[in-house]
Amino acid sequence: MKMYRKRFIPNEVVDISNDEVLERNENMIVTRWKPIKPREDIGGGISYIFLKKGYKISKLFDTHGNFIYWYCDIIEYSYNKEKDEYVFTDLLADVKVLPNGKAEVLDMAELAEAYNKEMITGAQMLEAIKSVNTLMEMIQDNCFPPTACDKYEFK
Repeated sequence: MKMYRKRFIPNEVVDISNDEVLERNENMIVTRWKPIKPREDIGGGISYIFLKKGYKISKLFDTHGNFIYWYCDIIEYSYNKEKDEYVFTDLLADVKVLPNGKAEVLDMAELAEAYNKEMITGAQMLEAIKSVNTLMEMIQDNCFPPTACDKYEFK
């Protein structure tokens, strides 16, 4: 299986096929990963890609393996069955959830900029906004993180 992360700002496609795949089914892909470029603040994470929901929820850990926060990327994806290849497109808006439950929505200005510069469509922008709303409702209703996100640990 090949996996790529596509971003608009900056404009790049990164091969993330070296991430360890822990689970894969028609609804979700779970990966364990370390940053592509070494970082002092993040040692790695477990990402739960909810294929049909429009988001990826990542449990981030520091360089000592301690949980630091949840980071939710709003995404869409394409899949090429013949090549067994996924392209996960980052739709720019994000939600960060701290251990105390405090949540913040990030990068909405980037989402607007991408739309204004015709990097994304109106439909993509609307789907991103709906996904942010869904995540914020889950947080407000104390339904975050989803139970599926408790299955794996970072080693």
